[in-house]
Amino acid sequence: MKLKKYLLFLAIAALAAVIAACGAEPKANNDEQSKGNNEESKSNNEESKDNSNSEKLEGSVVIDGSGTVYPLMARIAEEYMINEQENVSVEVSRAGTSAGFKKFLVKDGTDFNDASRQIKDEEAAEAKDLGIEVKELKVALDGLTFVINKENDWAKEMTPEQLISIFKADSGVKKWSDLDPSWPDEEIKPMGPNENHGTYEFFYETILEKQDLVDTVNLQQDYSTLVNLVAEDVNGIAFFGFGYYVNNKDKLEAVHVDFGSGAVEPSLDTISEDGDYAQFTRPVFTYLNVQHATEKPQVLDYAIYLMHNINNFAGETGFAPIPDEEVKEGVEYLDGLKN
Repeated sequence: MKLKKYLLFLAIAALAAVIAACGAEPKANNDEQSKGNNEESKSNNEESKDNSNSEKLEGSVVIDGSGTVYPLMARIAEEYMINEQENVSVEVSRAGTSAGFKKFLVKDGTDFNDASRQIKDEEAAEAKDLGIEVKELKVALDGLTFVINKENDWAKEMTPEQLISIFKADSGVKKWSDLDPSWPDEEIKPMGPNENHGTYEFFYETILEKQDLVDTVNLQQDYSTLVNLVAEDVNGIAFFGFGYYVNNKDKLEAVHVDFGSGAVEPSLDTISEDGDYAQFTRPVFTYLNVQHATEKPQVLDYAIYLMHNINNFAGETGFAPIPDEEVKEGVEYLDGLKN
């Protein structure tokens, strides 16, 4: 009897071993699949580390400025803190381009100012008066995007002239029917970012050529407010950076713009300084306080990491990449600050 029990025990143990081995196989396959899926990300991270300072750093990097550039810089800052320098705190805010320059161009100001337009002559002069050396770093290309309500089925395609007339004070355009008699006899509700933002300045100075905006335009500080206002008003139309449209496609429609050769949809394929959407394409920047970069190793390290990785994250956050040669120029300049 004891022998039978012993043989039964051996049989059960052998069966358990076979089941365990079979059960382990899918786990091994999943591990291999997970390893394969993460291989490219791991490789990219290793490359980033090779391109950056391998020394463990600490301290803070303070960034403010453009709300348009914010998603791109915030994404790279997150990646840097997780995979590159866990003891460095990269603080990214979004006061707006002009408001950000006021925090940048002061004693002990911010380390970087993100900008959706180039630095103005008076800002550059102020930097010189304060003894602040500033380096402009071009980081991406953005497409000025006009958005309408999902229920607006008449204004999905417009010319630049029609779009400009909606926002220009002396155009005489107040209703959709003023643009096309077949469109609704309803008042247009134009909206956009306020004067703190480089996007407003780009639109006013470059697109409107400094002509007055219509007095009914609703200007807001927060882009999220603009998204919600247009999403709730069938007669609303607003302008802002392409990235804010991409992240709100479920709420908004982008106007396709006919520059003379057919309507062009703003996209990562069309946004280019010499492409189909060139007329509404603009570069965006970050400005570096060079003294801070030479005095604080973490600031320079972040700047180098930023330029090495900028094109890897541009598309992810709604921007078109800049040419490789411009990335190289930025990296070479920053590498020179190590000496």
